[in-house]
Amino acid sequence: MLRHVSCPRDRAPLRLPRVLLFTVTSLLLCFIASACSSRASNASATPNTLTFLLESNPTNLDPRLATDAASQHIDGLLFSSLLERDAQMNLHGDLAESWETPDPTTWVFHLRKDVRFNDGRLVTSADVKSTFDFIRAPANKSAKRGAFRLVTSIDAPDPATIVFHLKEPYASFPINLVRPTTGIVPANAGTDFGRKLTGSGPFQFVSQTQDDEVIVERNPKFSGTAPKLERVRFRIVPDAIVRALELRKGSGDIEISSLTPDIIPVLAKQPALALTDRPGTNFTYLGVNLEDPILKRREVRQALAYATDREALVQYLQHGQARVAAGILPPNHWAYEPNVTQYSLDTARAEKLLDEAGLPRGANGIRFAITLKTSTDEQFRVLGSALQEQWRGVGVDLELRPLEFATVLSDAIKGNFQLNLLRWVGANNDPDIFEFVFSSKRFPPDGANRGHYRNPRVDVLTDQIRVEMDQAKRRALCSEVQKILADDLPYLPLWFTDATSVHRRSLGPFELSPTGDFDFLARLTAAQ
Repeated sequence: MLRHVSCPRDRAPLRLPRVLLFTVTSLLLCFIASACSSRASNASATPNTLTFLLESNPTNLDPRLATDAASQHIDGLLFSSLLERDAQMNLHGDLAESWETPDPTTWVFHLRKDVRFNDGRLVTSADVKSTFDFIRAPANKSAKRGAFRLVTSIDAPDPATIVFHLKEPYASFPINLVRPTTGIVPANAGTDFGRKLTGSGPFQFVSQTQDDEVIVERNPKFSGTAPKLERVRFRIVPDAIVRALELRKGSGDIEISSLTPDIIPVLAKQPALALTDRPGTNFTYLGVNLEDPILKRREVRQALAYATDREALVQYLQHGQARVAAGILPPNHWAYEPNVTQYSLDTARAEKLLDEAGLPRGANGIRFAITLKTSTDEQFRVLGSALQEQWRGVGVDLELRPLEFATVLSDAIKGNFQLNLLRWVGANNDPDIFEFVFSSKRFPPDGANRGHYRNPRVDVLTDQIRVEMDQAKRRALCSEVQKILADDLPYLPLWFTDATSVHRRSLGPFELSPTGDFDFLARLTAAQ
């Protein structure tokens, strides 16, 4: 359902350049107003077919190689994995009916005996072993190989048992085995498997036309509850306004998290369309270079956090389609710690912290200047302008430097930045993220501690989180890390973006995944 968020009475409206407020929404209103008033017939060629609008082309549907979101989301419909996750990121069996760790470096999985590929063959441990052997082989150049760097060998002692041997304990190892991260393919799958996909998921592959569409249909051999949908047509429509018009005309049935926040409320007013949303896990944040002479001081980072009106940013820029973040781990996660230092807007406190830091206002009212690198994406540029205005109120001159995203990321890896505006998508759904991003042992290229954050206690805790197998003990370790990070602020957290879907109202109610996966399609009642 569409959530309407009222403007708090004690907060002045967020002021933005008029042209930025006008551009996208006004253009869309004009397009919709001029569009044909009668709803076009659904683009589905046959009954019970759904037309799903994608913003980008799936680059490789071979699940051993796929890393882009579009490919992995579709793979989640075509292939089973050893494990799957629920909305709280707890693990459950998919192909595996049970698993155990007889010692800290051995993981044993027992497979279900009733799962078949869509060509009728049973899925066995030989298929699982072959899938991971392919990923681990350097010659195959799988981008997923690094996730299994600690695996020394894989055994398949019988058709229903698969054993992973690791060179050291790693509690987060199972996260690499979940759907849709790593789907299991037949043991005889070759390097050309991406053109003739065979899987054991609820749908089976039909065809792919580059930059045009991917078609899947119901898998008659699926071992679970058969989908009601007969066919799904994934159409590639790169332009957001064109996707909006396709939905408006009825030539598209559904999209997920591919529209800008200002387009969604306009579409949701159309009688034939509806909005489904839920709290999501994609994390937007300001990265901080802690080797910068000014930003390395914790009181300065805290002052910037108090000077940021994140509630207003969510209200006016995200149209309420996000939740203010206190840290990198999403609130739906089993290890999330809510009792950490919070930073609501408090300009008086921000001013006091900056004064105490020995950074007084100059004759022009400015204390210091810093630069924010952001992508040329319109949403990020508008957000940068809003932060520029908010921080000027406490005497901070924020210079914006829009760059191509690849340049922003490259500069982040090199440490060539003061502040940058980035997102984590997916990787922040496991406690392993704390070590990867905040351990002083994980500076690039060996990790993503791009701001060179150093805290000896965090190093100790993240080492313990990596090997602790007991979830309750692991949660306690994660809790302490989150409290430290909320005080130190190596990141300035902004928000978690909601998972949203504009779709044909006749599809009825359905529940999205917080990560935006396509699993719900297997449970959707019907397309028509």
